[in-house]
Amino acid sequence: MPSRTSQIAQVGKRQLELSNSTKLLFPDDHIVKAQLIEYYLKIAPTILAHVKGRPLSLVRYPDVKGLVGLWSYNGPAILNAVREAGKVGRVRIIAFDEADETLAGIKDGAIHATVVQQPYEFGYQAIKRMAQAVRGDRSFIPPTKQIIVPTLVVNRANVEEFTRRINTLRGR
Repeated sequence: MPSRTSQIAQVGKRQLELSNSTKLLFPDDHIVKAQLIEYYLKIAPTILAHVKGRPLSLVRYPDVKGLVGLWSYNGPAILNAVREAGKVGRVRIIAFDEADETLAGIKDGAIHATVVQQPYEFGYQAIKRMAQAVRGDRSFIPPTKQIIVPTLVVNRANVEEFTRRINTLRGR
């Protein structure tokens, strides 16, 4: 199995981790992830010129009550759009994952909550269970053959505690 590689790219004010650049995304056309990223970078100036300053969902649906982001970068992007539209506090934002900007938005009260996975717990449980299996104990394997690590909801009530814990796990 090839090892996973990644690189950090500076895009505007953000640093993005670009991983698995050789991953085949469109097999019929032999297009890998790096080629798709390259294409997006080429068309970005044209597209951005047309959408700059236009929080599109908020323009088309000015009475929207909530927005949901399904990828980690959506929380900060939605928050920026809601801020630009002057609708912080009137549009409830639910995000996904624990981007620093998302956690800051929750602390500030601008983002209602985020749903987070627990990648460190995935790793811990995997090693713990593999060690158990190597010792010959497979009693932990449920009939479904699936062990679920639950997601967590982070909101204003628990964001400080969650941020401390995740930063410790990240070595910060």
